[in-house]
Amino acid sequence: MRDRSSLRVASAVSTAALTALNALAALTSLAPLVSRAALGGMTLAFLAFLPLLPEAACAAPHVQSAKPAATRTGTSASTSASSTVAGTSASTSASTSSTATTGAPKAPPSVPPPAGPSTAPARPPEGPTLTRIRDTGVVVMGYRPASLPFSYLDAQLKPIGYTVELCERVIDTLRARLKLPDLEVRRVAVGSATRLPMVTNGTLDLECGITTNTAERARTQAFSITIFVAETRLMTRNGERVQSLTELRGRPVVSTIGTTSIQHLAAVNEQQQLGIRIVAGLDDPDAFQLLRSGRAEAFLMDDVLLRSLLAQQGGSVPAQDYVVSNRGLTVEPYAIGLNRDDPAFKALVDETITGLYRSGEIFSIYKRWFASSLPASGINLQMPMSAALRKVVAQPTDSPDPARYR
Repeated sequence: MRDRSSLRVASAVSTAALTALNALAALTSLAPLVSRAALGGMTLAFLAFLPLLPEAACAAPHVQSAKPAATRTGTSASTSASSTVAGTSASTSASTSSTATTGAPKAPPSVPPPAGPSTAPARPPEGPTLTRIRDTGVVVMGYRPASLPFSYLDAQLKPIGYTVELCERVIDTLRARLKLPDLEVRRVAVGSATRLPMVTNGTLDLECGITTNTAERARTQAFSITIFVAETRLMTRNGERVQSLTELRGRPVVSTIGTTSIQHLAAVNEQQQLGIRIVAGLDDPDAFQLLRSGRAEAFLMDDVLLRSLLAQQGGSVPAQDYVVSNRGLTVEPYAIGLNRDDPAFKALVDETITGLYRSGEIFSIYKRWFASSLPASGINLQMPMSAALRKVVAQPTDSPDPARYR
């Protein structure tokens, strides 16, 4: 029989052990915040007290989950509330402690049946662009101030045009998909030299201008399905008709900086040793003025833009003074510029444009901008839809390969 001193020691040890037990249980319920090493150390310290505990002290205390347990089919709330750390749950630890003290084996804890499949439809990941637009309530659209009829400013200085209208249809889809009827549209003016970097660095969500989809550009950004197909041609002054760059050997030729046209001009000039003096315009109107002033003898640019520039001159420039070549030198598939690392956003953009193609609405949109009097200018380009674009409407593609459009 123990004396009073021994009983007091045993009582103190039991109290300390019970305190350790309660601490261990509390740490178990906070498993996500405690490292495995720390929790394991507490477990070893507790086990050292087990031989000194009375049998009743070995029953596991009740620990309330930090978060309410979510009930699922075939799983009880109490089972869901138990959390495991380092492969050992709090209830299992208590069962092991009781077995070590009494020597009587305990029944293993029941394993809940696996939860059945969720009946809610899986939602595809939104991707960074859609998530940011949802969180901020803002979509950023890049536009060209003077690239008629694709993107230009009306009398109220609002961007309008063929590409802008397609982008606005995409924005309508965003409003509906994200349930943001008051989605703000932030419009940012871009130029030939700034449009690509502003897409790449994430400043723009949609680049709505006159950008050609090429394999080289696709290394740094993505593109929507093709929305227009142009060809580069040569425009000359004084009635001189030039069909190829070889006819301009040793002469000054202008094109716009940051375009595929000036890249083609430089590549052919170097490959064929033509000795062409390349003149760079800051934008298309500036390049046209260089041709008009005589500083260049030819202007290499997309055919639709050359015809647009001539139409905008009105009576100040006699049409017969300028000639556009019949022969196209390159094929230019235009597309909306997008972030390269966001396939979910590209899918939404492509889905919107493809819907316009399938419904046939694209034909009325095209007619409004290429075969009717244009808002804010009144000019009519009188350009019927090309066979290449009709092919794209019938079989949408985002290919940068010119052969797909011939």
